[in-house]
Amino acid sequence: MDWPHIAREMADDLATDAVEREQAGKPPLEEVARLRESGLLTLLAPAELGGGGADWRTACTVVRTVAAADGAIGHLLGNHYFLSYSPRFFAGPARAARMERESAAGQWCWGGGIASHEPPLILTPSADGCLLDGYQRYAAGVGIADRLVVRAARYGTGEPLAVLVDATRPGVVSGTVGDTFGRRLAAGGGVEFDSVPVAADDVFGSLSPDEGVLSPFASLAAPTARLVSVQFCLGVAEGLLSEVREYGRAVRSPWQPFSAQPWPVGAPQDPNALTAFGELAVVARAASALADQAVEALMHGLAQGEDLDGEECAEIAVLASVAEAAASRAAQEITTRALDVIGADAASSRHGFDRFWRDARTHTLREPVAPRLREVGDYFLNGAHPPFTLPG
Repeated sequence: MDWPHIAREMADDLATDAVEREQAGKPPLEEVARLRESGLLTLLAPAELGGGGADWRTACTVVRTVAAADGAIGHLLGNHYFLSYSPRFFAGPARAARMERESAAGQWCWGGGIASHEPPLILTPSADGCLLDGYQRYAAGVGIADRLVVRAARYGTGEPLAVLVDATRPGVVSGTVGDTFGRRLAAGGGVEFDSVPVAADDVFGSLSPDEGVLSPFASLAAPTARLVSVQFCLGVAEGLLSEVREYGRAVRSPWQPFSAQPWPVGAPQDPNALTAFGELAVVARAASALADQAVEALMHGLAQGEDLDGEECAEIAVLASVAEAAASRAAQEITTRALDVIGADAASSRHGFDRFWRDARTHTLREPVAPRLREVGDYFLNGAHPPFTLPG
């Protein structure tokens, strides 16, 4: 399958009514149906298990392409890819294969979140497995997901575990969805669990950051999740640049004096606009190059499997942090400064340019860049391995 081509077709489809859908703010049921119909939801599942058989290099391209057209749906899809892949990191080969086979057959959309900054849910042993209780403040895709992967603490020991939950189970109650000013169609929000039954086989392995608990391969979950964040940021930044470029080619620059001879339609803009576009293109391409380097390192690490050692895992994690810091800054700078090229007309709601800024800013508030920079600095100065932390 030509997944990048399918992603471009999906992006073109989403772009046709992206502004109207975002302003309406309805749950993205139709958008998920489009993803399901395209086959993109099963992209990462092995072909022998009924999936698309693609790799993370392809998945990153797909997320970035979709995010450029609709940031919220790109974010939803990226989280789905990471969470649906997480059994390979934490559940072991046999259980991961079972889950991926069932997911591909049912074309599940995965949501949830296993970030350490969420208050832990409580997992209590029961006669038939376990019971899950508690409230998670934010879970990706909670409004539309078929399955949720959440972080829970084992009762009595407090050990953090990843847990798979059927979102249709009695006791799973979604809270407020879509109340942020950005990523409004990502269906993220709070979710409550009230004595929700969980089969023993749906309890993954440990998420403990303590040294020696996770193998280097399992620890690749952190840079994998961070590279999903990177693709979202780059997609949103590149999406706005593309729209502003088309607008700027057809409309007089706000910096061009009205007394001057108008530029012909399609001709180069005045030097100020050219400089602005040049600077932003440099920012975007530099962040993109770092992202590509980090993705290639991740691909090499995943290919090694359990033969991966701790030092190699640390290098991959640092490269992912570098890429996330650069992409986060690029998204914030581009979605702010690109609107200056347009001027006052960029504030018009009919263009929907503001959705790119709001999507990027909502994401970067949840995923601040400072911790990534500290990790990179500590590794550079002291050779310290980055701690195992997962983004929200």
